[in-house]
Amino acid sequence: MNLLIRNANLNGKLVDISIEGNRFSTIAPNLEGSFDEEFDAKGMLAFPPFYNCHTHVPMVLLRGYADDLELFTWLNDHIWPAEENFTSDVTWGKVAIYAGTRLACLEMIKSGTVFFNDSYFIIDQTIRAVEEMGMRACIGTTWLNTGNADKCARLSATNDAVRMAYQNGEYSSRTLVAEAPHSIYTVPEKDLREIAERSAQNGMLIHLHLAETSKEVQDCKKEHYGLTPVEYIKECGLLNKRARLAHAVWLSPHDIELIKESGAVLIHNPTSNLKLCSGMFHFKEIDEAGIPFTLGTDGCASNNAHSMFSEMKFAALSGKTQAKNPTAAPAERVFRLATADGAQAFFPEGGEIAPGKLADLMLINPDQPYFVGDYNPISNLVYAGESSCVDSLLCDGKFLMKHRQVEGEAEIIEQARRVCDKFRR
Repeated sequence: MNLLIRNANLNGKLVDISIEGNRFSTIAPNLEGSFDEEFDAKGMLAFPPFYNCHTHVPMVLLRGYADDLELFTWLNDHIWPAEENFTSDVTWGKVAIYAGTRLACLEMIKSGTVFFNDSYFIIDQTIRAVEEMGMRACIGTTWLNTGNADKCARLSATNDAVRMAYQNGEYSSRTLVAEAPHSIYTVPEKDLREIAERSAQNGMLIHLHLAETSKEVQDCKKEHYGLTPVEYIKECGLLNKRARLAHAVWLSPHDIELIKESGAVLIHNPTSNLKLCSGMFHFKEIDEAGIPFTLGTDGCASNNAHSMFSEMKFAALSGKTQAKNPTAAPAERVFRLATADGAQAFFPEGGEIAPGKLADLMLINPDQPYFVGDYNPISNLVYAGESSCVDSLLCDGKFLMKHRQVEGEAEIIEQARRVCDKFRR
């Protein structure tokens, strides 16, 4: 399919953007030719869309369920018991995970996001929803020791089936699958080493929570002969260029050196970190060290939203506050973290509006009160932007949203409401 986007404002210039299949083809003023579809973007600003690099999307069903709690209290006493509701009954769990993923996809599409990097349970249903919704995703084969032999067996069987389907090419090119050990405190060392070996063999990415709290660091040192979490995963074989490490708040200077040497990518989750008081990511220090990092929202139970607009603003503000320097975490750098740098970590051929690149595109309507004055559109997006300014969104050369409308959105919301009502009862 050939698509033409007319009259888009790209980097201050009025251009037409042609798309062939799932790639940008030609970008120039006043393009001529025959196209299967034309879309008039007059008055709109064209940008790369957002990549949400750390999520647990079905947890949208737990939005507001257990707020204002310390992390381990939140996990142990509220979230993990609540998740039993989804995982103990497989049939009900599949319905819930599918409905929750579709709701999360809808929320992300409406706020300009085309990709998310996820780890959760019953992941075959997450993949099913992603494929239907047309987004990109990296779905982790989540592993943690639940202490329940039957549940662990089901989890392992689902992970094995998804790995096999992925390696057999049964999913679209928009879907990646990663190895996803939950954390060093929920996965035994033996399993961490096995996952590292499997990733080395199959080449799959590794998605892991790491150094999220000071307690995690202290416990790791007590249990593993003084090693920090970063040093420990290096010993287990998990610290390498395939690693995508979420949070990474509590890092020593030696940790930073090891991460830089490894080529691993860090994922900064400012809103979740601030809400749970986990700590503050050392934005300026990590950036100056040359370590690649991206942004993520985390799950809706610890953030309450999937909006990358909020994530950008909190990344900028917390980066300045932590560094005690108002020039740290500038808007242009933060916007790149949310777009091109996120793409580079998962889909390196995306994240840029240029011929030959993957045709992912966000069209912004600047006719909003918070876009006036319009001296610097990127500053407006980072510091003042809201989801309502995203007019239309394309992923892989296809519209996910046109003029704020997503196909089937009323039914998606209604199905998720029914699941939440059953959970509430």
